[in-house]
Amino acid sequence: MMQHPLLPIFAEPQHFASFEIILLLALAAASAALFFLRFAPILRTIFAARKDLGWSLSPIASRVKDFVWEVLLQGKVIRERPLPGLAHAFVFWGFLAFALVSLNHLAVGLNLGFLPPDSLIGRFYFTFAAVWALLVAISIAGLFVRRFFARPIWLGSKVSIESGVIAALIFILMATYLATFFTPGVASGPQAETTLKALWWTHTLALLIFLPLIPHTKHLHLVLSPFTIFLKRDGFSAIPPLSTDENVEDFGLATGKDITQIVALQAYSCVECGRCTEHCPASATGKVLNPKEIILGTRSYLNTFGPHSDTPLLTDLRPEGLSSRSGAERSASPTANTFSTEAAYECTTCGACEYQCPVGIQHLPILIGLRRGATNTGAWQDPYGTKLFLALEKSGNALGLPAAERDKFIARAALPIFDGTQEYCLWLGCMGAYDPHGREIIADFARVMTHLGTSFGVLRKEKCTGDPARRLGNDLVFQTLAESGLATFGAQKVQKIVAICPHCVRTIATDWRDFGIAPEIEHHSEFMARHAARLPHSTVILTLSKQSESKGKNPRISPGDPQDSAPTDNQQPATNNSVVYHDPCYLGRYQSIYAEPRAVIQQQATLVEAPRNRERSFCCGAGGGLAFLGEEKSARGSDEPPTRVSHVRARELAATGAGTVATACPFCNTMFRDALAAITPADATPPQLLDIAQLTARNLRTK
Repeated sequence: MMQHPLLPIFAEPQHFASFEIILLLALAAASAALFFLRFAPILRTIFAARKDLGWSLSPIASRVKDFVWEVLLQGKVIRERPLPGLAHAFVFWGFLAFALVSLNHLAVGLNLGFLPPDSLIGRFYFTFAAVWALLVAISIAGLFVRRFFARPIWLGSKVSIESGVIAALIFILMATYLATFFTPGVASGPQAETTLKALWWTHTLALLIFLPLIPHTKHLHLVLSPFTIFLKRDGFSAIPPLSTDENVEDFGLATGKDITQIVALQAYSCVECGRCTEHCPASATGKVLNPKEIILGTRSYLNTFGPHSDTPLLTDLRPEGLSSRSGAERSASPTANTFSTEAAYECTTCGACEYQCPVGIQHLPILIGLRRGATNTGAWQDPYGTKLFLALEKSGNALGLPAAERDKFIARAALPIFDGTQEYCLWLGCMGAYDPHGREIIADFARVMTHLGTSFGVLRKEKCTGDPARRLGNDLVFQTLAESGLATFGAQKVQKIVAICPHCVRTIATDWRDFGIAPEIEHHSEFMARHAARLPHSTVILTLSKQSESKGKNPRISPGDPQDSAPTDNQQPATNNSVVYHDPCYLGRYQSIYAEPRAVIQQQATLVEAPRNRERSFCCGAGGGLAFLGEEKSARGSDEPPTRVSHVRARELAATGAGTVATACPFCNTMFRDALAAITPADATPPQLLDIAQLTARNLRTK
């Protein structure tokens, strides 16, 4: 066959002696044996863990779709970190391209090669693989420099020697393959055959050394992550149900016996990329919580104690001296001691970690599971938490105020009572019923509904959805509130619900399913976007009065605090007609609602985007029940005042220069009300703060 003189041709040894074949078989058997010897205990641990309640393989179509997008196309890896993500994708795709090359490579060593280099198919495929080999070599070199020299902080302070060794092995695999294209063929003489065999054996040894290293390094994700992604729980932040079997004690993730197969699989799949840490609001503001260490701590617990242990998962709840079985094990598994109650209860449940994870780890069910284990067993003792749970039990609302206060508001705002004949039940929620600013949002949204001619009413009696109890792990209180709410909807014959609070929408629509199916519910942004053609368009935003001035005030909400004190009118009309919108976590990442609130805003003003927006939005700090848990704490070992999550986000929003900050969640509104005032210099005026319903209502004609 005629060869093009300018194109290098792949070359390989032509024959292997019997002793070489025996050596190859022995080395391959040793490599495979070492791999399975190290991988088998991991598999046994995963399969020995508890089965997951409520898990189902269906819907299979969505699992296949996620597998194709996240595994085969590496979509999430590239989208969230384009440059290093593309490098990782090239390595992955290169390994896929090399599958056939590697099989043929080993077959050649047995004198059974099936892809002749001088055949048409062989020339094409070896050249095709060479392109990928070059991309992999460049990518792995770049990733090596990034991890060992650039060293982004979220990768961790400890440099993994194993990662360096594996990167070197991958580079050697690619380099030795590419070198064969520039080595004269066997026709050039014995020296060429010797060179080709040296390259072949170097490539083979790199491959055989690489294999047994996988199980005890972060590269285990190469084997497990495709299964993790395919088998993960359906839905975002899918909190599994507790067992109803009277013979089974199930309080959440309290001990090793509570770790399920999916949790174990996900723990061993962590690639330690630190994306979850990078985007975690608690970690970003110096708190103890590090989502990556929670996952690695789960893995370390399983390696140390196993899936049948009665040892508490949270280290501060373990008996003295039981952090691990021995000093040697503590030294070998430093992450065994990363769990703590403090870390578990610093999570805002914003979901940034779960959204960012490229290998399908679902952090929120694990973090909330740890809270359930501590709260349901009484191990977590917190005065703010106790006050909140008592308020929910006695008063039926998170603020601990008497229901009469809600009745007074309904009367003052002249809100109609739902009697079963109206189209919509307007759900007030705790913030809409008891918080003065939440009440303003309700009143303005009611004006919008009235303007549209939509019939609606509010329930005469209404209790909290149980969202803060759910996120803080109190299943008894949550179940009581959920069953009460479902019974009320049934008795009142409610068919459709609209709410201003995305926490309420998520909890009613998704979390209540453990106890029954609630009526159809939607967020007010969806409602207004659907009726956008009938709502007013304006180029002027009227000023919202009664914005609270409370510089330095703790923005957390305490049950029983007076909520009817008149706010101070401190914000002046904005000369800037632009509006920056903050994506609430429970509206965006939890429910994928991004376009609707923006459509509502764009009818009223010029929309500008914060640097972190949509799926990458930064939390306000209120979620996960943290709005009710008192002051944020300083970083461990620091005497400096705490960096509040709400202040970080408020600075980012204010830095856009927009005259108005728009929200679509009353909790976000509460956090930013104080944060914007606190971060604004004394001689300046903070941006005005409006809910999207207020943006629209202030341009309705007064009737």
